[in-house]
Amino acid sequence: MKKVNNIAVLTSGGDAPGMNAAVRAVVRTGNYHGLNVYGVMYGYRGMLTGDIFPMESKSVANIIQRGGTILKTARCKEFYEAAGRKKAYENLKKFGIDGLVVIGGDGSFKGAQKFSQEFDIPCIGLPGTIDKDIAGTDFTIGFDTAVNTAVEAIDKIRDTADAHDRLFIIEVMGRDAGYIALHSGIATGAEHILIPERKTDIDDVIDQLLANERRSKMVNLIVVAEGDEFGGANEVARHVKERMPQLDTRVCILGHIQRGGSPTCIDRLIASRMGYAAVDALIEGNNNVMIGIVNNKIQYTPLDKAVKAKQKIDAEWFKIVKILAS
Repeated sequence: MKKVNNIAVLTSGGDAPGMNAAVRAVVRTGNYHGLNVYGVMYGYRGMLTGDIFPMESKSVANIIQRGGTILKTARCKEFYEAAGRKKAYENLKKFGIDGLVVIGGDGSFKGAQKFSQEFDIPCIGLPGTIDKDIAGTDFTIGFDTAVNTAVEAIDKIRDTADAHDRLFIIEVMGRDAGYIALHSGIATGAEHILIPERKTDIDDVIDQLLANERRSKMVNLIVVAEGDEFGGANEVARHVKERMPQLDTRVCILGHIQRGGSPTCIDRLIASRMGYAAVDALIEGNNNVMIGIVNNKIQYTPLDKAVKAKQKIDAEWFKIVKILAS
């Protein structure tokens, strides 16, 4: 087993609250074990440009509570090409880097897996994505904060919906996964939750809205994931307005507000625990895996299997939604 002496950490893909906590854990755990730790700016792009710098304990002081990522993040098409990856490898070797921690999502892990196969640098992945769509972990870094941000916003929207007897159709993030919509919708008492994993029956939505109207339930919330196959909140609103023009219907798209903000306690704990485990994995030679947490225990998943989770969401969740919203 080749001993790891110099490791680098980067954040890649979409930012997620808790990434800074993960970077902090990697740096301080690495320093504790006598490793030299380097930060890579702007994800894989920084590997190509050589934007790499040493990090010490004080480099990550006062960041655990900050959203975003102090290492920045960016897409890098050049890294998709073999020549780009070779250039990145040569830049890492200039610093003697022999271990890499990648904080990101599915695409970031695919890049790390490819890179590690081609060169002799082991990689560890940490799941940093608000969508919670990675296989091999119960939670991803940033998901809990994103859901709480959505819940806070939807609670405020309900207040104004109640004041005006309005129907609000609220779009949350989730291009390929509906977990933010599902969790925030249930937590805020939404009458309907529309997600990519489940086919939307617009006739059923309209029928239930008509039934609510007949019993004088005028305040209704519909939470829609942006990747819902029906077309998102604006398309749902168009159909509702066509068939129920008497309803005062409004659309609210929460957008990137869900990506920002100070991470919750849960996200800070998850990120810290995963960052610590990532360094341990490199030291122990447990390479090319993603660090996950399943049933509150650290779990290692090979990077090539840590992909976007196409899971079928249990129908009981929607039974709960229907019963509690009645």
